[in-house]
Amino acid sequence: MSLSRPAPSSPAPSSPAPSSPAPSSPTPVSYSDGTTALTGSLHGPSPAPAGILLIHGGAGLDDHARAQAARWAALGYAVLACDMYGDGVAGDRQRVMTELTALRDDAELLTRRAVAGLEVLRSHAGPAAPLAAVGYCFGGLAALTVARRAGPIAAAVSIHGSLGTVAPARPGAVSARLLVCHGAADPHVPFSQVSAFADEMEAAGADWQLIMFGGARHGFTHRLAAPGQTPGVAFHEAADRRSFAAAADFLAAAFAEVR
Repeated sequence: MSLSRPAPSSPAPSSPAPSSPAPSSPTPVSYSDGTTALTGSLHGPSPAPAGILLIHGGAGLDDHARAQAARWAALGYAVLACDMYGDGVAGDRQRVMTELTALRDDAELLTRRAVAGLEVLRSHAGPAAPLAAVGYCFGGLAALTVARRAGPIAAAVSIHGSLGTVAPARPGAVSARLLVCHGAADPHVPFSQVSAFADEMEAAGADWQLIMFGGARHGFTHRLAAPGQTPGVAFHEAADRRSFAAAADFLAAAFAEVR
């Protein structure tokens, strides 16, 4: 893994989630997973009390992912909006589908690609900062996959993400704390998948919790989603607001536990 990034900025705030962090402009960062060149976006202070790997949805590193990264950075965290597909893939539907399918069907590849981003985040947040993965849609699947495979994170959050997996967690393998925020009206993640996930996590002995938001469909954080444009996808203001608040409290507690 190789990377290039700017020099660290101002010192970290003194608490995991300060109420008034100093503003920080996002900075592109180039890194790699083997021969795959990747370009992410760094947000927030460096060093920081904790770091968040922000994993994009199926479309790739887009405006939605960057907006969510800025949202988390506003709490005082170091955030890397990572690139899971590779340079030049986002915006090319055929290449996006090829990359998404390859990652979805190969848990080892998916974890390795995310860990490449975690290494960049580690260098930005600082060696003592606990890390978490927060993912949306496909990114939720990725965050949970890292946790299932005992990746170097203290917590994982899936927000309207897929809960299925090609590689279920083994008993005792999940050390990260898990939070799943799920829309009860999500047709892309049916209740059978939710139930199977619950059974999997119980069998694994994981520390997990799931919040279901009534009336929320898939992609409920996508504020600019045009009604009816993508079947089953719709913005839901209450679910968006409440899931962010729940995830913020969850991560603050998880980070405090390991500091």
